[in-house]
Amino acid sequence: MNAISPADRSAPRKAPEPRNGVDTPILFATIGAVGAQPELAKFQFRAASRWMNGTHSRVTMNDFSGAGGEHVHKQACTVDGDHPAVLCGADNGPTPVEYLLAGLAACLTAGIANIAAARGVTLESVEARVEGDIDLQGILGLNDQVRNGFKAIRVSFAITGDAPADKLHKVIDQAVARSAVYDVLMNGVPVTVDVAAA
Repeated sequence: MNAISPADRSAPRKAPEPRNGVDTPILFATIGAVGAQPELAKFQFRAASRWMNGTHSRVTMNDFSGAGGEHVHKQACTVDGDHPAVLCGADNGPTPVEYLLAGLAACLTAGIANIAAARGVTLESVEARVEGDIDLQGILGLNDQVRNGFKAIRVSFAITGDAPADKLHKVIDQAVARSAVYDVLMNGVPVTVDVAAA
């Protein structure tokens, strides 16, 4: 989920054309609609999880709200999360922290595609590698001085397109600046946990 900078909104001199698989005319129309009616920008995304066994859970993402109404994905997306055998799981899916890395990679890559399209750049390839360093002493309760989550995350991109390297780097910089997932990781967000009565 990425926004486009004011410079990107005013960049096209002629009618934008779809590029990089992005429907650029709809992208600019959406920016215009939200600019005129800011209440359309309010979204809520949801996920529902069910424990399967051991460290294995199944998460479904089906509905969300936004743009003034309720919406359903064209098909529910179900993903499994687990731990590998070395972490006492059955390896039925990626670990939850790997999903976090995947979310960051997907968010930044989507932003790159949108921003490149808005700037008239045709992409040839975009590849990302995301690595996160974690010390399990925190999670295992062995050391209160060690945090439970990642202590560092690194993202590296390989990108090619019909623009000079400096312009491609600026596309990536703008994707980082407007990434919702990057923002959550860098700035945190309040999280509440409730327990429903049995």
